[in-house]
Amino acid sequence: MSKSPRKLCRLDELEDGESRGFPAPPGDFVGLFVVRQGPRVFAYVNSCPHIGVPLDWAPDEFLDAQGTHIQCSTHGALFRIADGYCTKGPCAGEVLTALPVELRATEAGVEVWVTA
Repeated sequence: MSKSPRKLCRLDELEDGESRGFPAPPGDFVGLFVVRQGPRVFAYVNSCPHIGVPLDWAPDEFLDAQGTHIQCSTHGALFRIADGYCTKGPCAGEVLTALPVELRATEAGVEVWVTA
């Protein structure tokens, strides 16, 4: 992933319990995604630790039906939202690659940034 800070969206554009994917920046091969839980936003590289495939099964669809876990589209592995830890599936015990998130207050509202 690129090491330069990247603005993703405004916080009010991401509903509580919603996930959203973002394409890879120029020079990178893998995109990222974010999940909002209340006032917190978690960001991860969009790649399953089992075989490296993207996790979303449709655009911006990274969560299971209950919205409680991140779910791999290929084999159904379940990951905790707060830390990316795999609780079920062929990669149980592995973790998603987390990215640092900053929420920055601006005149336009609170913005979501990935800082690495």
